[in-house]
Amino acid sequence: MEQVIEQFKERILAAAANKQPLRIRGGGTKDWYGRTPVGELLDTRAYSGVVAYDPTELVITVRAGTPLAEVEAILAEQNQMLAFEPPHFGPGATVGGMVASGLSGPGRAAVGATRDFVLGVVLMDGKGESLHFGGQVMKNVAGYDVSRMLAGSLGTLGLLLEVSLKVLPKPYAQTSLRLEMDEKDAIRRLNEWGGQPLPISASAWCDGALMLRLSGAKAALAAAQQTIGGEEINGDDFWIAMREQSNEFFTQSDVLWRLSVPSTTAPIALQGQQLIEWGGAQRWLRTNESADTIRTAAAAAGGHATLFRGGDKEVGVFHPLAPALGRIHQNMKNNFDPDGIFNPGRMYAQY
Repeated sequence: MEQVIEQFKERILAAAANKQPLRIRGGGTKDWYGRTPVGELLDTRAYSGVVAYDPTELVITVRAGTPLAEVEAILAEQNQMLAFEPPHFGPGATVGGMVASGLSGPGRAAVGATRDFVLGVVLMDGKGESLHFGGQVMKNVAGYDVSRMLAGSLGTLGLLLEVSLKVLPKPYAQTSLRLEMDEKDAIRRLNEWGGQPLPISASAWCDGALMLRLSGAKAALAAAQQTIGGEEINGDDFWIAMREQSNEFFTQSDVLWRLSVPSTTAPIALQGQQLIEWGGAQRWLRTNESADTIRTAAAAAGGHATLFRGGDKEVGVFHPLAPALGRIHQNMKNNFDPDGIFNPGRMYAQY
């Protein structure tokens, strides 16, 4: 693997010298996310494999080119998992792409986001230097937590080499419930239940039906079902489809927006069809409304909107940054990637 590292370094130094952008990519299953990738391909998949795994400490360290499915299979042998349920969006998904995209699945509201499980990273910067951040334990740090900041950075700050992740045991039992109710009632009930000690590990509302997943001890699930009510169903396939966005809502041809808002936000009056996740905090919207209309509505609710899939990316994929945040973003980019070679413009056109 030292030879692979040296090859990466040579590519980066040559690109910096020639001001040649590099398009960092693993399996390419999330190429569509963010602005259109540009530059010469730097494939990470040659740098693959598990560096260390201690099931008793609930920590695994892997190289960025490692297939995500391989990591999940190793964890499953120990009855453990990546609790934030990262989407694959294809069989070639890698750990590096998982961290770079920062996307989380149905369990995010219950356990936390991808960044919350990143303990440490090894990153190669624009000077070809390998930098170590964080470690293999959870701890507070002063200033920027760079290891977690890389989650969702879409490879714009450097080449991710290794990542240490916190893992969790799989739940003893799971069951899914289906309840008929409208959007307003679903939001209200989700927030009411969220303030109670109920083992809700995922939720999704669409087309007049609210789906809930309960995870934990069998006795806790039975008690929760008595409180919540609803029809018990086999929801395993449903939650996988939610994670991979392979159900009917997500496979339509409309433009897909992702709105992040406070969970108590009332139904947002926008044209199109909506699906609500994460206890009300994530609103998926299929619509042809203008970007300005959607972002104004999200901002009015105290949130932000992302053009997740389809549409005209020239309107900006991610919500515009406030000037102060824009300066921080630019400063971080300048420090890690002074020549601007890593995935330029993937998040914002000017960075």
